[in-house]
Amino acid sequence: MNDTSDRNKWLAAVLAFFFGVFGAHRFYAGKTGTAIAQIFTLGGLGIWSTIDLVIILFGEFKDIDGKKLR
Repeated sequence: MNDTSDRNKWLAAVLAFFFGVFGAHRFYAGKTGTAIAQIFTLGGLGIWSTIDLVIILFGEFKDIDGKKLR
C-alpha cells in the first residue's frame, strides 16, 4: 500500500508561506472545505496557517485521501 501522495510537500510549503491565510495549500491538497474556512477566518488570523506550515515542513501534512505529501 502506498501511503504517499502525488502532491509535493515543498510546493505546499511555499503556498502555505505566501498564501496560507487564503488556504492555498489546503486547496492544493484537495481539502476544499477547510480551505474555504481559512479564507473566511484569514487562516485563523494567521495561527492556523502557521501551524499548517510547520506540519507541512515536518512532513506530517496529509491530502484529502489521508496520504502524506511527498
